Amino acid sequence: MGEQRSQAAESGVEQNVHEQKAVRMAKREKLIAAGDLAGGAYPVTVPVTDTIRNVRTKWEHLTESPDQKSGEVVGIAGRVVFQRNTGKLCFAALQAGDGTRIQAMFSQAELGEELLADFKALVDLGDHLFVKGEVISSRRGELSVMVADWQIASKALAPLPNAFNEDLNEETRVRQRYLDLIVREQARVNVLTRAKTMASLRKTFAEKDFVEVETPMLQTMHGGASARPFVTHSNAFDTELYLRIAPELYLKRALVGGLERVFEINRNFRNEGADSTHSPEFAMLESYQAYTDYNGIADLTQELIQNAALAVNEGTDREGTHVVKWADGTLFDLGGNWDRISMYDTLSEACGVKITPQTSVADLKAIADKEGVEVKLPNHGKLVEELWEHFVKDGLDRPTFVMDFPVETSPLTRHHRSIEGVVEKWDLYVRGFELATGYSELADPVVQRERFVEQAKMGAAGDDEAMRVDEEFLRAMEHGMPPAGGMGMGMDRLLMALTGLGIRETILFPLVK
Repeated sequence: MGEQRSQAAESGVEQNVHEQKAVRMAKREKLIAAGDLAGGAYPVTVPVTDTIRNVRTKWEHLTESPDQKSGEVVGIAGRVVFQRNTGKLCFAALQAGDGTRIQAMFSQAELGEELLADFKALVDLGDHLFVKGEVISSRRGELSVMVADWQIASKALAPLPNAFNEDLNEETRVRQRYLDLIVREQARVNVLTRAKTMASLRKTFAEKDFVEVETPMLQTMHGGASARPFVTHSNAFDTELYLRIAPELYLKRALVGGLERVFEINRNFRNEGADSTHSPEFAMLESYQAYTDYNGIADLTQELIQNAALAVNEGTDREGTHVVKWADGTLFDLGGNWDRISMYDTLSEACGVKITPQTSVADLKAIADKEGVEVKLPNHGKLVEELWEHFVKDGLDRPTFVMDFPVETSPLTRHHRSIEGVVEKWDLYVRGFELATGYSELADPVVQRERFVEQAKMGAAGDDEAMRVDEEFLRAMEHGMPPAGGMGMGMDRLLMALTGLGIRETILFPLVK
């Protein structure tokens, strides 16, 4: 019964929207037919002289007293988000793209009877409207523009949501992000936060003499990570191509070529599941620095993230601190020196059994079976990582570097200099999710070939995430790649750490089914 009521309500909403569109279409036709009437329905441009934000900043002091006049005439434009059409004095609130609003007053004494009647008959909520007039404060002390002339800048045929001043439901926010940006301040803040974060990352890299490059998204061979790729076909080359899963193998070619500090921020694509921390298409930062190791790259990663927190906090009451404020109001401290813990030691402590790189697959499988942890195509490395996630991961809240991973799961990483059976790799966890990964990079082309061959065997056994033998990359390595530290970090996940939001909220236009 409840479902029937819900369907009936949805049907009623759709009918109302359909009727409103019909009314607005009629207004559009009238505007177009009249030609000059209010400037038509979709003029090429309108004579804007200033922004709503600038007008508010310059003349906000008029609101200290009612009925004040500035003597300044401005031409501004914005979206109509409120209307009150009553008698000889009408009101509209105009909203700029950044959410700043100002009141426009339409008086018959100022406009004349015809222009005021046209305003009432032709302007709807959601329209983009240009107004020209003097900046004043109203009788209630509200900053306003007393309109002497107006013009439709763009006629909206679809109505804004009824819940304009309320949160949209999540599906609408994701599928119709343009409505989310119009209606919800947090949506606009998210976009600005992402922009500030990207600018901060590039600034930090520039200060450290890193060079930003771009590498191919279409690749003849996928590699650089253990992931299932998207496959496409090139008609021009008549060959199968892959959307890249990581830029790593090309950035390492740049290292071989002498670009000793290099980074890229771009899109990656992985044909895998989607959830609150995974998206099939996502933004990725990867960076490589010659003559350092995974410890040095951990220091760099911490600085990048902490500088981003400083940038996000500029202009807030947290300016100068690393304490970020999430969308739900929670404060989260990204400051200080972050802990570095051992994967094997913390797993041993959590499960009560000593686990080392020499622990057998059978023993690990027994623990996994007891805990109900399923591992596809289990080997030592996959079992250790899955068990660690089961026992330890969710207990990590503060930023933490988890150090020293099994060799089987890290085919592009250097052997640990003192611990047999592991590689010099870390994962950075924040709030229980993986944010970044860092390595002491493997530079020996002979060992790299051996690792690729092992990966190929895993692929032949049914592992669709395994890498292939990349002869072009091996040829580059044979020319000498310097010792280096490397790092990869998901930009969407970084925004999750800075804002407390799910991954779909941090992406402007996420992929949805």
